[in-house]
Amino acid sequence: MNIKLDYINDDQTLDGYGTLKLANVCNDPSFVREVLSYEIARKYMPASQANFIDVYINSTHLGLYTSVQDVDNFFLENHFGSKNNPFFKGDTENIFDSADVWGYLGENEADYYEYYEIKSDDGWDELINFFNIFNNSTSQVEDVLDVDRLLWMPAFDILTVNLDSPVNVAHNFYMYQDGAGRFNPIIWDLNKNFGAFSMLINGPPLNVSGMQSLDPFLNEENPSYPILNKILTNDTYKKMYVAHMKTIIEENFEDDWYTTRAFEIQNIIDAYVEYDNNKFYTYDEFLNNIEYSSGFGPNGIVGIAELMSSRITYIQSQSEFQASAPLILNIIEPTDVSSNSTIWIIAQVNDADLVQLGYRQSGRFVKVPMFDDGSHQDGAENDGVYGVSISVGSGDLNYYIYAENRNAAAFSPVRAEYEFYTVSVADAPGDIVINEFMADNETSVTDQDDEYDDWIELYNNTDSDISLKGWSLSDDAAEPDLWVFPDISIPANGYLIVWADNDEAQDGLHTNFKLSAFGETILLSSPDLTVMDEITFEEQTPDLSMARFPNGTGEFNQMEPTFLSKTTWFPMRFQVILTMMESSISQTSKF
Repeated sequence: MNIKLDYINDDQTLDGYGTLKLANVCNDPSFVREVLSYEIARKYMPASQANFIDVYINSTHLGLYTSVQDVDNFFLENHFGSKNNPFFKGDTENIFDSADVWGYLGENEADYYEYYEIKSDDGWDELINFFNIFNNSTSQVEDVLDVDRLLWMPAFDILTVNLDSPVNVAHNFYMYQDGAGRFNPIIWDLNKNFGAFSMLINGPPLNVSGMQSLDPFLNEENPSYPILNKILTNDTYKKMYVAHMKTIIEENFEDDWYTTRAFEIQNIIDAYVEYDNNKFYTYDEFLNNIEYSSGFGPNGIVGIAELMSSRITYIQSQSEFQASAPLILNIIEPTDVSSNSTIWIIAQVNDADLVQLGYRQSGRFVKVPMFDDGSHQDGAENDGVYGVSISVGSGDLNYYIYAENRNAAAFSPVRAEYEFYTVSVADAPGDIVINEFMADNETSVTDQDDEYDDWIELYNNTDSDISLKGWSLSDDAAEPDLWVFPDISIPANGYLIVWADNDEAQDGLHTNFKLSAFGETILLSSPDLTVMDEITFEEQTPDLSMARFPNGTGEFNQMEPTFLSKTTWFPMRFQVILTMMESSISQTSKF
């Protein structure tokens, strides 16, 4: 059951969510599979919020439903900072005719229609190019795919026996191309996780023992599953995959956190389930299915703990999971870092043949080697201390450390790349700065054609005019020269307005991109594409700007727009905040 809140009134939402996707829990006696699964997945990858809703229609009680956040524009903006890039849903009506999962089917987009539903205005060329490179030019795969994000998804699916997913059938996932031009898989539809769907394609249903001992490298050698075959046959990627699966095990299953959490969720919904006269299973089956199977044979639903307790034992008995991984210790990062400087990051790493630093200030992570040669502030040669220097521009630095030996790999932090360390970078104001901007201009300031467009104000902190020829503005770190300035100068201690309206046909300075009111990043780059200023912002309030205070040098604050004049602090207008009463279910279930 899908309820589109904006079906009548455009942009109508409930706490920012535009669609309620409700499911009647028809495959889960425990009622917790979907909500618990999403809660675990969100630790490692972009994944939907999920809770429960007790549904009435015209006073008729339908029962307790799960409610899962839609993968919509709000989701994309929140996780990727954009919403208009190529976006597809993997879907096929006949799961037994799934073609090659992520296979290259040729250049004719019609050949993909049966397996992929386009959700964006366009993007078929980008998707086909991705499949071509993924299957035929694997040395370039990191240019078109967020590999780490892909590794997390099957590590989760295969560990938790989520066979109603692309590790087994070609549906229940999304694909979105991020600002760096890489496709990202997005996990979806976890209502049959923990063995509720037990059939392997082209094989009989698995019994409980078969699910407990499901190969952790399922379809690694199967050419019909490029999504796994092209990745897990790469030695480094396979080590990363094992490291990720070990992290999921250690954080959720080794100490039985998952059963504790499952019972907590059941306690929240217990009365609602007992009162639900339309549920597919008995109340006793609800109470027992966390620990024990419900039913028998092919129609039985395995108990969650019954499955996972033995499954963890089985996986940890495999040689790849018993191999000793490098140990990453004592990371030393700099303090009091200023923009446009060089910094050193040092770490002690035991039992490693390769150590890398992954870092970024915007866009994708770049990986560089760390050295234990005595020449990189790492102490003595071959003492297990590794160092590397990197140049930082504008904006905080995110980083993680990756290490591997012959048999295993390790990350620090262990949830990298999804989680990372951050070095704060104090942006010493440059000569030219982004001084003010408005990303939701509804009634504030108009351009020369009386249009209320987004705008960006630059300021010259010097006493001399400066030419901006060849400089650029962008909202995409992968393309910093998205819009290039013509031959124009900004006056000494003066201002310049650029309209960010995606309308270069207008007279004046109008960019080929618009700002997102939901939040994103603005970059100002010099002609050699060095980022000279950068601001990342969150969802904006209509007709309020973000401006530096003090003018030209200070931190950004939300305020009344000053537009081509010195920033002066004005109190923000009063805002009315509506507080909704939430049920104990939504308050407690982390929606």
